[in-house]
Amino acid sequence: MSDVEKLREKFRAIHNINHASQYLSWDEAVMMPRGGGARRAESLAVLREVVHGMLVSEEVGDLLESVIKSGLTNEWDIANLRVIEHQRKRATAIPGDLVVALSRATSACEQEWREKRQENDWRAVAPLLSEVVNLTKQRASLLSDSLAMDPYDALLDEYEPGLSSEFIDPVFADLVNFLPNFVENVLTSQTTAPEFHGDYSPERQLDLARRLMTPIGFDFGRGRIDTSHHPFTCGEHTDTRITTRFGADDFLESMYAVLHETGHALYQQGLPSEWSDQPVGHSLGMMIHESQSLFVEMQICRGDAFLSFAKPLIEECLNVRGNGTSWIVENLARAVRRVERGKIRVEADETTYPLHVALRYRLEKAILNDQLSVADIPAAWNQAMRDSFGIDLNGDFRDGCMQDVHWYAGLIGYFPCYTLGALTAAQLYQALLREVPDIEVDIAAGRFHRVLNWQRENIHSRGQLTPSFELIESVTGSPLGSQAFIDHVSARYGSTT
Repeated sequence: MSDVEKLREKFRAIHNINHASQYLSWDEAVMMPRGGGARRAESLAVLREVVHGMLVSEEVGDLLESVIKSGLTNEWDIANLRVIEHQRKRATAIPGDLVVALSRATSACEQEWREKRQENDWRAVAPLLSEVVNLTKQRASLLSDSLAMDPYDALLDEYEPGLSSEFIDPVFADLVNFLPNFVENVLTSQTTAPEFHGDYSPERQLDLARRLMTPIGFDFGRGRIDTSHHPFTCGEHTDTRITTRFGADDFLESMYAVLHETGHALYQQGLPSEWSDQPVGHSLGMMIHESQSLFVEMQICRGDAFLSFAKPLIEECLNVRGNGTSWIVENLARAVRRVERGKIRVEADETTYPLHVALRYRLEKAILNDQLSVADIPAAWNQAMRDSFGIDLNGDFRDGCMQDVHWYAGLIGYFPCYTLGALTAAQLYQALLREVPDIEVDIAAGRFHRVLNWQRENIHSRGQLTPSFELIESVTGSPLGSQAFIDHVSARYGSTT
């Protein structure tokens, strides 16, 4: 067996362990009884320690050095080597005991968050979050020294390799300069949207979800949908799992959460099967992953063409056919594109959403740079909400600083990927329209195969063959920037009626 194949074999084993870890985490979020939390935390910590040990082992280091010297010629092998080198460099910067400590801390904190968020109990979870933050700072400092980059950039690099504050800051500044006045103008001009509240059972909403997911391209032979506290997607191309949560009287929130996660799932199911057990066969960073979810949810599914297709299914699944004149495409469009300054990021419209992300970006940088303590997060969050949205949360932790799972799960540095994903999605959709100008005729008719084939060819099937920023430029013809997104929201909302 050649050293190339030996190296692949090592990462095949790492992939299989990570595969098991993913589904243990899925089970924890979806169906594990609370009493199993401590044992599950230990199981995950052990598996992560094993993977870390394999990554930093002398054997993998020797194989890597030998393969580098061998002079690879296959582009997929070369890209696989690039990704492996990046993973190993990050892993060797961190001692195994810190990997275990952080795994235990994030498991305990996330488990407590799930329960205490419902009770609006910030005090109970704050000490656990402090431990997660302290360990994350240690990790960021070690990565900073090893990678020769700012500690916060070292965390960004985990979720999107090559991403830095130097890139984010001017892009976010463009959005923060443009959006507040734009939002104000939309709020002044938009007409009142009908309310679509009613008694929608979870069973009917789940039926609607399935009826929408299938034509878009989700393969239920290789995936499933369940419920959890916070919608998410996990898995790989042969077993892709999404979750949602159902509102008691508002089907739109759940419907769009499902469509968002379906975008993630289509990416997972479209990854190159022949490289599925190697790093190069996995998805790119979270900026690209979020672009795929927002490409589906925002670019396609909030447009008139999709709503024309979806309306009959909504009426049938929710049993509202004949319930009055409000159930027309124009009114659904007003409802799903209604702009408002709200408290909740995952419920925000696409014009205010980047402002939610910018808020979190500022705060988590301040947390990591010792400018903001965990104890002061609620006050800082409330002030930021007043400044950005004119909203005073007044002790509402549940819908304030406890609304997102990310910090409690140790995902500091993830949030910018959402907005960068939105910018990427807008740029990709512009490229699709240039190549297939009549694509919305297909969408209105419920034919999504040309959309999915375009995504498969340009994004999904490429795995990590090309780094994210290079991929965006090659597919769209331009480097990633804010202009396509600004053009998109200006066209969609600038003439609000």
